[in-house]
Amino acid sequence: MGANCKYRSLQGECCQEPDLGSGYCFWHDSKLDKSKIDIVGRLEAHVRSGKLSKGLKLQRCNLKGINLVKQNSKTGFDLSESDLYRANLREAHLFNLNLKHGSLMKADLSGANLHCANLERTNLLGIRLNKARTDNLEIGDKLMQEITAEHKLRAEDKDAAMDNFEQSEEIYRVLRKCSEDQGLFQAAGYWGYKELLMRRNQLSKWSSAWVFSKTVDMLCGYGEKPENIVIFSLSLVFSCAFLYFIFGVHYEGNTLQFNPSNGVIKNLANFAMMLYYSVVTFTTLGYGDITPIGITRLIAAIEAFIGSFTLALFVVVFVKRMTR
Repeated sequence: MGANCKYRSLQGECCQEPDLGSGYCFWHDSKLDKSKIDIVGRLEAHVRSGKLSKGLKLQRCNLKGINLVKQNSKTGFDLSESDLYRANLREAHLFNLNLKHGSLMKADLSGANLHCANLERTNLLGIRLNKARTDNLEIGDKLMQEITAEHKLRAEDKDAAMDNFEQSEEIYRVLRKCSEDQGLFQAAGYWGYKELLMRRNQLSKWSSAWVFSKTVDMLCGYGEKPENIVIFSLSLVFSCAFLYFIFGVHYEGNTLQFNPSNGVIKNLANFAMMLYYSVVTFTTLGYGDITPIGITRLIAAIEAFIGSFTLALFVVVFVKRMTR
């Protein structure tokens, strides 16, 4: 008997297909040009046969309309590590397909069904997703290029890191636009957030543009995290209340502030008054029953300015999320 293909998956699985003379079988030979061969039916049969379908070399193959859906199964077919560079996958049925650690670089997936497909650590650069179905698409916490960029930064290879961050931004932009076209606005919001995050990573750290972008991210997650505004608002209210408590405010002819001789109960009551005053100042209600003195005037002015801006920002972000 002839030798078997020498392909071995990342998990150590060996291909049992016969070696064609190059050391690899038909499916794992990267040098064999399959672009002009009609292999749709042949590939479907190979995958459904239960034979090893990981690491397939399908660069530039015409796989238009291929059906790789595993019927009556919670898990799809496993084509992880497969190379589908520039493959024609228009209108392909890829529901629940596992393509982890593979490549779809510059592949055409227009009109394809990628519902629940696993593309974790898959190269998605240049992918075409016009009218493709991408709901519940799994790509992991980070793109392949994103991980590479972080490794390059640690290796102090800034040029390579910036290039990979730029590629990541491009991929997230494509995913965002595709989700928007389908009306998947929650997914579009997430991809949009990641897109802006990749753009910030390309900026010089601590530059004015980087600081502004970081501030917007922390404050509202680029418009996708209204809960950040709530956390910031509460933090500001308590921080200012503490400062009022230390430096004092004027109330009914007396100065309210921390005084060790007042005892715990009295100091807690005074701090509660400071919280009340801080909320009134933050929301710019300004009842006038408590007035700042000394440095607390500056603190109150800053809190009122930030408060008016923060409340307006919350309304904008909240309405944006709720009207999707």
